[in-house]
Amino acid sequence: MQIPRRKSEELRKRDDGPIHLTEHGFELLKEKLASLKRALPERIAETARTAAFGDRSDNAEYKAAKGILRYTHWQILVIQEQIKRVVIIKEGPNISGKVQLGCTVVVEVNGIQKTYQILGPQETDPAQGFISYQSPLGAALMNHAKGESVTIPTKNGSQEYRILEIK
Repeated sequence: MQIPRRKSEELRKRDDGPIHLTEHGFELLKEKLASLKRALPERIAETARTAAFGDRSDNAEYKAAKGILRYTHWQILVIQEQIKRVVIIKEGPNISGKVQLGCTVVVEVNGIQKTYQILGPQETDPAQGFISYQSPLGAALMNHAKGESVTIPTKNGSQEYRILEIK
């Protein structure tokens, strides 16, 4: 028989490293936390209302409301822990001349130019040109300078990316 784990144990096992966010991403995270906190009284009231329906062991509405309330508390706890570990990605000119966190990089692959901004994993959207510094491409580009090439292994062979510009 497997012993169930508490979510607080799972939270402790998660990565305790820094969370790299842009100023905009940090504001969105704080807004999400505020939104969850505003919803909490309503969810508590709904749980209390459904508890009054009778036997809680057979009360599906109560169980659903209680689940939503627990999930809301869990989200608040997770976001509060994330906020403690946020490191803001500084925007500005890249004086190092190398690809760093927060840089926008123009690369050429197969004769096609593509532009990517290197961000933390929480803000990635490859379709919009936002990639993580932990992704295969982002990790390969880090600390390389304009004119250098990096090779990324893919399932269809290797792809070579040449750095054209770093902003």
